[in-house]
Amino acid sequence: FWEVISDEHGIDPAGGYVGDSALQLERISVYYNESSSQKYVPRAALVDLEPGTMDSVRSGPFGQLFRPDNFIFAHLHRGTEEKQE
Repeated sequence: FWEVISDEHGIDPAGGYVGDSALQLERISVYYNESSSQKYVPRAALVDLEPGTMDSVRSGPFGQLFRPDNFIFAHLHRGTEEKQE
């Protein structure tokens, strides 16, 4: 999903704008926040109970696009107890 949205809005995997049309930036705030360093960061919370899934997103081509606090995951222990990281 984020690869397609980033391509449509001219955002590279590091969050920089590399597009060539003002139209790409017109409604970019629907999906991204602009940081103080002029990088675009997804407005997303990635949630999963399996940390391995999050590791694959982080190590993927668009992994550095997300802030570390975009990732929320928990380990399930002894049935219903959860320990959040």
